[in-house]
Amino acid sequence: MAMFKHILIPTDGSEIAAKAIAAGIAFAKENGARVTGYYALEEMNMHHVGSHITKELSVELDKRAQEVAENHVAEIARAAQAAGVPFESIVSKTVQPYEGIIEAAKRCGADIIFMSSHGRRGLSGLLIGSVTQRVLSHSTIPVLVFR
Repeated sequence: MAMFKHILIPTDGSEIAAKAIAAGIAFAKENGARVTGYYALEEMNMHHVGSHITKELSVELDKRAQEVAENHVAEIARAAQAAGVPFESIVSKTVQPYEGIIEAAKRCGADIIFMSSHGRRGLSGLLIGSVTQRVLSHSTIPVLVFR
């Protein structure tokens, strides 16, 4: 009997995320699990953007960000379909991507999060604090990190 039945695979569209997607889909197929693909749309901090942005530009930027998000989860959908793995997707706006990932896992009932790590080391890793590290620190369900 498979231990994991529903896998959340978040993506940021990077090359390392694409490798994690392929591995996550293979993992799902081996375990007879279904997959939910996830993309975190980071909310624009208007304080940083300033008041020079018009409402029209803001709407256009939101629209383009949504298209990018949909394209990234569509990559996961294609991989799942090719492998015969049941698939659904979630795209949500969030201030912090790690919070969006954890919330998406709860919302879809995932029992594991399968994600990549960019493997930043040293000072930049300490100062930036990777999304993966934050998911590992805050998730109440298992997190499998692909490198």
